[in-house]
Amino acid sequence: MSRPRPRWAPKGVRPEVACQLIREFTYLYGAVCPKDGTCMFLILPAADTECFQIFLNALAKKYSRSHILLFVDGAGNHVSADLVIPSNITLSPLPAYSPELNPQENIWDEIREKLFKNYALKSMDAVYDKLVEGALYIERNRKLVKSIASFPYIVKSS
Repeated sequence: MSRPRPRWAPKGVRPEVACQLIREFTYLYGAVCPKDGTCMFLILPAADTECFQIFLNALAKKYSRSHILLFVDGAGNHVSADLVIPSNITLSPLPAYSPELNPQENIWDEIREKLFKNYALKSMDAVYDKLVEGALYIERNRKLVKSIASFPYIVKSS
């Protein structure tokens, strides 16, 4: 679903903005390191325990030489008893109803604002391609990640 955003137009001209109300979903899982700007993303078909497990396993493997403190919200797939947390990952739950404490939320906003603003894509393949573009845009811009995800409570924790 797209969410129309303001758009510039000459005085007296009403701009056209694409809008779409189709309810078909895919999910971009992500983790960022606010201290150095590294990140990892996976596009998966559901927001469930199985897909979160796939993401955790891939994250643990990619950063096998590091210990990862991963902040998560209270979503059911983040707290499921069926999860097997890899040994190099520690999940840290954020307080309920506090997305402003999660640095990843700013990353999602950046992807929405820069790549999905006023878009109506014609297929799920196009959505997938746009998500890949967004993930690569973020992964390749470590300075940007640091600037929008380096919350004071994280920076001061080192």
